[in-house]
Amino acid sequence: MTARWNPRRLIAAAALVTFALLASPQGSNAAPIALTRDAAIVQLQTVRVSIDQTLGLFKQGRPADAYAAARAGYLDHFEQVEIPLRVANPELTLTAEQKFAEIRSEIKSGVSTGVIRGHIVELRGLIDDAERQLTSKGLGAPSVVFGQAFVILFREGLEAVLLLSVLLGYLESTKNGRYKRHIALGVGLAAAATALTLVFLNAFLNALPFGREVLEAVTALVAVAVLFYVSFWLVARLDQRRWLEFLRARVWSAVSIGSATSLVLIGFTSVYREGFETALFFQALTSFGKGLGTYVALGAGAAAVALAGVSFAVFRAGRRLPMGSMLSAAVILIMLTSIAFLGNAIASLQAADAVPFTRLDGWPRLPIFLAQSTGYSPTLQTVLAQVALLVVYLAGGVWVYVFRIRRGRIELQERPVIGDAPSATVETVH
Repeated sequence: MTARWNPRRLIAAAALVTFALLASPQGSNAAPIALTRDAAIVQLQTVRVSIDQTLGLFKQGRPADAYAAARAGYLDHFEQVEIPLRVANPELTLTAEQKFAEIRSEIKSGVSTGVIRGHIVELRGLIDDAERQLTSKGLGAPSVVFGQAFVILFREGLEAVLLLSVLLGYLESTKNGRYKRHIALGVGLAAAATALTLVFLNAFLNALPFGREVLEAVTALVAVAVLFYVSFWLVARLDQRRWLEFLRARVWSAVSIGSATSLVLIGFTSVYREGFETALFFQALTSFGKGLGTYVALGAGAAAVALAGVSFAVFRAGRRLPMGSMLSAAVILIMLTSIAFLGNAIASLQAADAVPFTRLDGWPRLPIFLAQSTGYSPTLQTVLAQVALLVVYLAGGVWVYVFRIRRGRIELQERPVIGDAPSATVETVH
């Protein structure tokens, strides 16, 4: 007998088909799509935009819209990223997932804006960590941070070598070479104090009751200010002259009374100033060099080897090296490093919601490791800050190397000449 279909059976069959369609991946976005790492990184940028929208809507007093933005950012985008991210770092994946859920729950419960802001800042950091897990370091970022570490240590060390060569030469010329060992002892103590400063500075910053992003930004801004100061040729040169005159006077006073302690202090102070600057710069460099610490260490090691060679050539072989040319070349690279630090500082303040930001749509976005090593971020505030500092450096370079040197040459030509030589020489800035 042929089975007879009744209306109840037809309704049941239709319900089963509908349920199957809704449960399938084509009928719902609940099942995430497997993405490549490159596609996941693109999705992470969309997640960042949704996070920014969530905070902005909540600050405007629109919690329902903020909740919708947070939910869409997670379900429509971050869930797709979880598949490749779970392979790379399952713990980070779970932490980020929980942070998304925590933010949605707190939006619904009506917590204060400050609480939501704090969790949004943490989530931004987790998204950056996720991108680092999915991004290859390549060659560009390691090369940049290697060069930055090398230049920082080599430049500061070279200035210390220059100061010591002048001081020790002064002792030799005044027939007081026996006091060199006291200067050397002070230098050794300064090197140890520099290492302790680096450790203490890191511990001190970690103990402060401020967010990591704010501390990184403040450290970077202080480093930029110091780098700006030491990078300006005229100011740095005049300061170096005063510093040398002060140290020579201290050496003469210490030798005249035979004070070994004073000579040790002179050796210490002549080097520790450069050491403190080095510790500050490396603190800023390592703060923004997440995932690239090995290359920072390699750059510092290469600089130490180069400084050892320079020191041997100056103190043992008695060779005259082109210190001015080497310092000038290092200063140019130091300037570029300060521009990178400034960009990272602005980006950190933006991540902490301390500085507003305007995204530059259509501008290229660098891979995260290259972005953190150059300080570039496609926001109006970051780009303007970096361009402004670059313009100041270019204007200073034009003034020093074009107008000031040209004026010095004109003054030299206008001076009276006795015989074949001018009555005086004009010292130029190198």
